[in-house]
Amino acid sequence: MSDRAAEATDRRVFVDKQSPKAYHALVETSEAVRGVAAEAGLDRVLVELVNLRVSQINRCAFCLDVHTRAALRAGDTTRRLGVLAAWRDTELFTERERAALALAEATTEPANGAAQDTAYAAARRVLSDDEISAVIWVAITINAFNRVSVLSRHPVRPAP
Repeated sequence: MSDRAAEATDRRVFVDKQSPKAYHALVETSEAVRGVAAEAGLDRVLVELVNLRVSQINRCAFCLDVHTRAALRAGDTTRRLGVLAAWRDTELFTERERAALALAEATTEPANGAAQDTAYAAARRVLSDDEISAVIWVAITINAFNRVSVLSRHPVRPAP
């Protein structure tokens, strides 16, 4: 196979650009979910922690880049973000954040019923029904964006 042919088969379709109506609907959903999260009383730091943890699980470099910057703007610290993948092994996250992170992981990997039950029970102890719903919707939405970016291979380039 020639270099040109290999390049053509390796090139991914940017599904957001190829199907803008569908992508716009996803963006509108995300905006609605952001409102639901705010109405439920979830602060921006917690929402960004959920976005980042789900993006870590899904290995979405593009969303990790976007939401790391958003978390820092929201007031989170590089220390906490640096250990987020190992959040269970630190004392840096509040009980509410821990419950939300576990619920986000269970939403991202729904086939693990035992983890889902454990996460839901922990969430029930510290989050209201509105907060639980909002966390799940945030996780569902970022999962969708992760798939768009991973399957499109959206690039993460150095800052100019």
